[in-house]
Amino acid sequence: MKRTLFEEEHELFRESFRSFLRQHAIPKREEWLEKGLVDRETWLEAGKGGFLGMAVPAEYGGGDVDDFRFNVILTEELVAAQISSLTIALHNDIVLPYLLETANEEQKQRWLPGACSGETILAIAMTEPGTGSDLQGIQTAAVQKGDEWVINGAKTFISSGINADLVIVVAQTEPGSGAKGLSLFVVERGMPGFERGRKLEKIGLRGQDTAELFFENVVVPKENVLGEIGKGFTYLMQNLAQERLSIAAGAASVIEFAIKTTLDYVQNRKAFGKPIGKFQNTRFQLAELSAESAAVRALVDRSIEFHVRGELSIPDAAIAKLYATEKQLHVVDRCLQLHGGYGYMLEYPIAQAYVDSRIQTIYGGTSEIMKEIIGRSLGL
Repeated sequence: MKRTLFEEEHELFRESFRSFLRQHAIPKREEWLEKGLVDRETWLEAGKGGFLGMAVPAEYGGGDVDDFRFNVILTEELVAAQISSLTIALHNDIVLPYLLETANEEQKQRWLPGACSGETILAIAMTEPGTGSDLQGIQTAAVQKGDEWVINGAKTFISSGINADLVIVVAQTEPGSGAKGLSLFVVERGMPGFERGRKLEKIGLRGQDTAELFFENVVVPKENVLGEIGKGFTYLMQNLAQERLSIAAGAASVIEFAIKTTLDYVQNRKAFGKPIGKFQNTRFQLAELSAESAAVRALVDRSIEFHVRGELSIPDAAIAKLYATEKQLHVVDRCLQLHGGYGYMLEYPIAQAYVDSRIQTIYGGTSEIMKEIIGRSLGL
């Protein structure tokens, strides 16, 4: 099925990013997986290439193009190149919108240029030990003292937690108020009391650094309060739709990658004297998976179109994430099965896709949370 989502300018951008990946990312792929960390030089090169902060106005060093389709292209090409380590989607799709939509003029001038150049790597710290998706249960607290705020608490499972220079921290400013008491603070590298904990070992996405963060009497000036005190939950809800759409876009791309690499395999792998692709079971399974892939692609592309027009609702984003990521787990599992024993070997791309895919139904809101959002939207 021919896609109609992109125009010529998008495809030119795609070719430029492919060139960047061939030169600066693919040669380092195995190194990143071994170290669990992406070198900062690659981030700087991404900034030079114009792949960071495309939606940021030119006056702050960005691309001045507010079109999420460019973000989608980066995700698709990272999947196609088997680069799961470079967290550009986190930087562009998830964290930058908070600065664009919530920061005041002085803050934008201070933070956006570095985020576009790759000098400032971004992260957001929501999840805490014991809270998971329950933002109302956040225990990290910020107490006002004069013109400053003092933050104490701990965060975990923070993507880019080791590399991050600027972390948006979700903290409780009105104890006992639940979601109504949440506020956003920008904690910067080097602030006394801000410490990185362990770089966590994961079964997948091994090249992405994921860390614990600790805040012990971290003094944050009032100039680093993001938006209004007490409106943190509102800001989080406004940005979650794009975050979930970004995850769904990645899922659609991984599904297509898994089917493509499996087609290549079954056409060349022989059993009982003929390629295993010639067996009816193989043909039927790949036919079913291709149909599921087409359904995911149609849903995701349609959701992207709505988002570009500013019409994607929170329930619709939840539908896209739920359906795409659950199908991703199913398709990748079936594709690995068709590889037989070789599918269990990490030297085969399908094995890496398998372990990397498992997180998709967990982060950005679990499938169970997505069902809850969708169910409530139905009036249930």
